[in-house]
Amino acid sequence: MKMPKRIKPLYEDGIVDEVLSQLMSGKEATVYVVRCGSDVRCAKVYKEAAKRSFKKAVEYQEGRRGRNSRRNRAMDKKSSFGRKQQEEAWQNAEVDALYRLADAGVRVPQPFGCFDGVLLMELVTDGDGDVAPRLNDVHLTEEQALEDHAVIMHNVAKMLGAGVVHGDLSEFNVLLDEYGPVIIDLPQAVDASGNNNAKRMLERDVENMTNYYAQFAPQLSNSQYAKEIWELYENAELSSSFELTGQYKESEHTADVDDILLEIKAAFEEEQARQERKRLANEPQQDGA
Repeated sequence: MKMPKRIKPLYEDGIVDEVLSQLMSGKEATVYVVRCGSDVRCAKVYKEAAKRSFKKAVEYQEGRRGRNSRRNRAMDKKSSFGRKQQEEAWQNAEVDALYRLADAGVRVPQPFGCFDGVLLMELVTDGDGDVAPRLNDVHLTEEQALEDHAVIMHNVAKMLGAGVVHGDLSEFNVLLDEYGPVIIDLPQAVDASGNNNAKRMLERDVENMTNYYAQFAPQLSNSQYAKEIWELYENAELSSSFELTGQYKESEHTADVDDILLEIKAAFEEEQARQERKRLANEPQQDGA
């Protein structure tokens, strides 16, 4: 097929030898099947921000700011340099997540590097060597649904243990190879400790997957994996071997609302007093004072 414009520099540099076909075109990227020497791989070409349809990108970008103050200021001002830096941060999020998760033993495609907005990674195939189907295109037996759901929950927990939340996990972002589910599409992945939306996103990821598998295994509807996984994370129990049950017992401890309100009031009054001291310190001294 005709060489896509964004892949041409990789061809000229000898990184990609041939584009075999277009695999899919989604909301944030177009994916091609390419040949790199004797290996067949995926080339994910990210779309420009103006052409992406991914919604609520701001909540995913929280926590991605680096230490470069010039870069952060440019991103805040939305200058051309800032927009470019923001695009690189968006693309690098998936690359970083893939390497991080692969090292943690999570079932994701193996990454081979990102070059000018083109991510090269493993082509996930089925037992016959064909492109692996998406989960939403496969009919499951009850037994397979239960088994694969357990695998997904374990991988979601391992992801969180590595500090990553997928953020957009669904049956459309899971492939099935001969060994089971493989999690894909991670440009919106968030840092669990640096994003205030991480817990809510994890709950949504788990809910999406559980609702899908529950079509084939209704008993999954009563599971409580999200709460169980998040509690294990908060207790730092996902870094070692862990077991999931899908059960969760709510804490019997009830917060004392009056005490919390008093703490908030005290903090507010302390801040007011601090601001008043600051104002007085900066106030010009009058003659004779």
